[in-house]
Amino acid sequence: MLGSGKSPATSPREQRTKVAEKTMDPIRRLGLLDNEDIRVMMQGSNMVKVRSSRWQKSRHLRLLEDGLTVWCESTKSSRKAKAQQTFAVTEVECVREGCQSEALRRLSGSVPENQCFTVVFRGARKSLDLLCPCEDEAQRWVRGLRTLKERVANMTQKEKLDHWIRGYLKRADQNQDGKMSYDEVKRLLQMINIDLSEQYARSLFKRCDRSGDGRLDHIEIEEFCRELLRRPELDAVFRHYSSNGCVLSTAELRDFLGDQGEDASLNHAQSLILTYELNDWAQKNQFMTQNGFTMYMLSLENDVFNPDHARVYQDMSCPLSHYFISSSHNTYLTKDQVTSASSTEPYIRALNQGCRCVELDCWDGDKGEPVIYHGHTLTSKVPFKEVIETIAQYAFKASPYPLILSLENHCSVEQQAVMAKHLRTILGSKLLTKPLSDSPLKDLPSPEELKGCILVKGKKHTPHLGQLGKTGSCASFSSSSEDELASSNKNTPKKDPAKVCSKLSPELSELVVYCRSVSFSGFENVSEKPPNEMSSFSESEALRLIKDSGKLFVRHNSRQLSRIYPSGQRLQSSNYDPQEMWNGGCQMVALNFQTPGEQMDLNQGRFLPNGRCGYVLKPSFLCSPTSNFNPENTGGGPGHVPTQMTIRIISAQQLPKINTEKASSIVDPQVWVEIHGVAIDNARDKTQRIDNNGFNPRWDCTLSFQLQVPELALVRFVVEDHDHTAKNDFVGQFTLPFTSLRTGYRHVHLLKADGSSLSPATLFIHVKVSRRGVPIKTVSERMAIAKGKA
Repeated sequence: MLGSGKSPATSPREQRTKVAEKTMDPIRRLGLLDNEDIRVMMQGSNMVKVRSSRWQKSRHLRLLEDGLTVWCESTKSSRKAKAQQTFAVTEVECVREGCQSEALRRLSGSVPENQCFTVVFRGARKSLDLLCPCEDEAQRWVRGLRTLKERVANMTQKEKLDHWIRGYLKRADQNQDGKMSYDEVKRLLQMINIDLSEQYARSLFKRCDRSGDGRLDHIEIEEFCRELLRRPELDAVFRHYSSNGCVLSTAELRDFLGDQGEDASLNHAQSLILTYELNDWAQKNQFMTQNGFTMYMLSLENDVFNPDHARVYQDMSCPLSHYFISSSHNTYLTKDQVTSASSTEPYIRALNQGCRCVELDCWDGDKGEPVIYHGHTLTSKVPFKEVIETIAQYAFKASPYPLILSLENHCSVEQQAVMAKHLRTILGSKLLTKPLSDSPLKDLPSPEELKGCILVKGKKHTPHLGQLGKTGSCASFSSSSEDELASSNKNTPKKDPAKVCSKLSPELSELVVYCRSVSFSGFENVSEKPPNEMSSFSESEALRLIKDSGKLFVRHNSRQLSRIYPSGQRLQSSNYDPQEMWNGGCQMVALNFQTPGEQMDLNQGRFLPNGRCGYVLKPSFLCSPTSNFNPENTGGGPGHVPTQMTIRIISAQQLPKINTEKASSIVDPQVWVEIHGVAIDNARDKTQRIDNNGFNPRWDCTLSFQLQVPELALVRFVVEDHDHTAKNDFVGQFTLPFTSLRTGYRHVHLLKADGSSLSPATLFIHVKVSRRGVPIKTVSERMAIAKGKA
């Protein structure tokens, strides 16, 4: 057995002590050694996994030694099942106390609420509903998971790298003796996605094996890993600014900050030394060593996304029509439009992502209670009341700004009255039921004025069409998306006019204040239209208007709200390109949030700035009722600011394996940089591929782009695993607005397909932006130029 016969004999007690110390080491590094909740989690707890009143199974949950993985022991034995028996704290989106899931809510009263909790995961993985034997144990797991989540969120990049490498070390050390043979090191290299040449790997192993026994002990493994994690490209930047190659003086650090387009004051340089320099002598003498510089460059202070935009920084006092508004389509669906489940969970996910317009397709249900589902399909039904209760709880957790409920109403007058009652009683004071002012409405109110308000979008009775009586008035409630599906399918029989014309409940009509749904009647007399009237457009209708009457559509959208929805033929809940709609000034560009992909990446990037509050101020040229901006012809006029952007893709760090089934499979990464904006700006270019290295591939490849309307542009970085015989595999991406992109040497923190963190995977890049040959260094300079103020 590896590791036997070389070290002096130790007693069983000493061995147990060493194992215990080794076990607690990751917890010590996380700073949680004395946390009683974590200790309980590591000892493990017997719980009941709940799916329904009939499906309840015993499980044993235990926090593993790495401090970030939970083992959920069950009787299943298949390989796939075993993979599902663990979850990482990094996969957890949130932990909910009590009966706060659909399954547990339906058991409310039959199970003790204070002994229940739900672990909600990012992506497609199902939530985990658990029942503990006592309240204290449930509380310890809830607190413990939240503590670990918070600790991970606050890790520095260096801590993430250290923890990442330690996790792989533990897995590669097959006999768990704390030492590694050359074969185990080779296994480690395959795990961390690097294919070193045999010659280099052996020479590095020998160099670190100071004891010469053919195995690396704890200290030697650390040295081996430090050598692997070395960043020569960062060292080169350091040497470029350091006069002696050993330290950066305050003045040299200021020079670097100036070239980065940042605050190049003496005070800022000194504060960075105090924050990131670990060497006491250097810190005392106001120097920054190479290690300190690396720590600084790996910190969030050097993220490609401008940290000032991570808070609400835009003017929130403009009319609602002046903002892009994060909007969801068929929010209740978990997957496709035909057979998937309807649930309250997608509402929670959308709202937690800052979504500010959610959709409710309402139909008559049993026992007088309306339900939400995709009508005339096999999708399951969820009670309207449950959805409103969920919205009441989560409406303002991620954003304080107004939430719009887009009602697709197919209910009878009686059940519409029930809907109105639930909206009033459940939402209470949050529900806006009357205008903010008695004065005639000239413009829509602002997000600031509507802070904390929930608005209903729907049909509204108009008195001049006939007196509103107890029987209600006639209004069309057919789903716009279903209409398009019907019109595009020649075999679909025409709808019965009697079914299309429904009665409108006066109780529900009263709740529509600023978002009154009307059919689009053209661009004539735009200034005379009440600003509280809004129209919905299918993606094809919107595209036709943008291409045929782009300038008029922009002017229309300066005063009226427009909602765009996907074609009814997108049965798999796929999405259209939202950028084309934003170019036309459309505010509510509704996407299927449940479907990851390029379109949702763009949506996440669009709403990344302004504190992710779901409202982003449109460029000024999209907000004027007399604007001459035409999204189809941007060769001059408003918004036209020719700008050169040069991005050097230098390297990547710790890219994940794509083919985890095959141990020897290593990624061959290449990077795409894409520009999404007006048609003339749309472009993409790529680096060469690097064979067999996902650990620290290096490209040093420069890509250049010419932007005409930079204020509308999104920049998307995509890493793929190159494949000669099939389509390249997606590895990770990050998307952000051009106006939030920082110049200089930056790290791009990559995201998974579902939008969650791919930590510690990063790209290291250099960004340069210029206008007619004049460098533009700061984000504020670029925003001012894009707005025509410089």
